[in-house]
Amino acid sequence: MQPEEVDAARDAALAAIAAASDLEDLKRVRTEHAGDRSPLALANREIGALPPQARKEAGQRVGQARGAVNQALAARQEVLEAEHEERILVEETVDVTLPTDRRPAGARHPITTGSELIADIFVAMGWEVAEGPVIEAEWLNFDALNLGADHPARTMQDTFWTAPEGSGVVLRTHTSPVQARTMLTRTPPIYVVCPGRVFRTDEYDATHSPMFHQVEGLAIDEGISMAHLKGTLDHFATQLFGEGITTRFRPSYFPFTEPSAEVDLRCFVCKGVDAASCRTCRGEGWIEWGGCGVVNPRVLTACGVDPERYTGFAFGMGIDRTLMFRHGLSDLRALFEGDIRFTTAFGSEL
Repeated sequence: MQPEEVDAARDAALAAIAAASDLEDLKRVRTEHAGDRSPLALANREIGALPPQARKEAGQRVGQARGAVNQALAARQEVLEAEHEERILVEETVDVTLPTDRRPAGARHPITTGSELIADIFVAMGWEVAEGPVIEAEWLNFDALNLGADHPARTMQDTFWTAPEGSGVVLRTHTSPVQARTMLTRTPPIYVVCPGRVFRTDEYDATHSPMFHQVEGLAIDEGISMAHLKGTLDHFATQLFGEGITTRFRPSYFPFTEPSAEVDLRCFVCKGVDAASCRTCRGEGWIEWGGCGVVNPRVLTACGVDPERYTGFAFGMGIDRTLMFRHGLSDLRALFEGDIRFTTAFGSEL
């Protein structure tokens, strides 16, 4: 390539670089004037075919031309990148003061709103809400509730024991320790409802979970009887499931109450009228809901309450199970798997 041709190729490349309006245009110019098939690259290849005495001068001329082109490319690249960033800042600026039309990403969890609804029902009756730790002393979880170390009923509750072995500390298997703590720290009359998480080593399936939620109630006062318990639970059922939904008692056994009963809920689908064809209660007209009874005098004594003066009742049922009733859920796991599509369906309140 003649000297004037090298200069012409350099000048053409510099002009094209200066004329590049954006990074994409510059990329095309780089390929045409500095790529492997560009005029200067081809001239560089021809140097080897020249006579030895002409190679040095030709090499210097071509090398200087290519160096000038590469410097121009780098300088233009820097300018165009700065212009690109400035343009993005202007074109993509977001006015954060504008009102948004985006909906919230989620909703309050049904267990949260369900627990609050239950608490509100009892607060409206003049009760208080009591809470306690989920890591509990063995004495409060068992012994204070008439479940001694050798009591056979302990085997009915598969317990998570904390390390080290023999520490006497457990993940609470029910919210009853909150009742014991309340009796130990307050003077009757006592009317408290205790919602919260509990833990048992159950299998994780459609109807069982090693972590679930319970609500328990405790009333301690003079002259409390089973009749007061029945009236309280009937009102509770009506507030949750609607008018006409009552409860019935079936004799049962719990160490911390005597007498004790299983609580059944009138089927809220068939109302007991067409039970034979009802798939919810399966022909019974009633649905098992929880347990209850008159507080055992031994529990009152253990918690510092005079059983000669005071009597009381207690009850407990699963919040998760209650929500399954209210909303027709067939799989308990839907409450715990964190799928936002499930939670959002409930909105902000029940």
